[in-house]
Amino acid sequence: MEVWEAIRSRRNVREFTAEPIPGPDLDQILEAARLTPSSRNRQAWDFVVVTDRERLAALAGVWRGAGHVGGAAAAIVIVLPEDADGSSNWLYYDAGQATMSLMVAAAGLGIGTAHAAVEDQALAQEILGYPGGYFSGALISLGYPADRPLAPIRKPNRRPFAEVIHRERW
Repeated sequence: MEVWEAIRSRRNVREFTAEPIPGPDLDQILEAARLTPSSRNRQAWDFVVVTDRERLAALAGVWRGAGHVGGAAAAIVIVLPEDADGSSNWLYYDAGQATMSLMVAAAGLGIGTAHAAVEDQALAQEILGYPGGYFSGALISLGYPADRPLAPIRKPNRRPFAEVIHRERW
């Protein structure tokens, strides 16, 4: 799938088939996240990939909106350092960029994704085993869509182009 087609096909998928994601495809998605540009090239992220069914089910408990993780083929958690100097805005921006990079890469492979917050940080740390001084900044579930394959969305539910695009000035 070409990049533009992947962008137009990406949607939040919260129900997945039982089919596992091949290792090379999962590695390509992770590589897309790793290669994402970051503020001052800090690359202040780590990515924890989970494919174990029991661990995925446990991760679904880190937030009330993360139930889709339990039925996913895999999940990627973006782990970030705690904000030591009060400049965390760039951390969230960078995590958002990495999230979108991996989601578009997944869509290009026909793999659906959905994102979730992590409210219970202690539970996430217990499940994933990352050291103190870090937190889970984003949780992304991955798998093959159960309802229909990814394809360009013909009529996206988005505000009209002319309404949201302003040239030179508002």
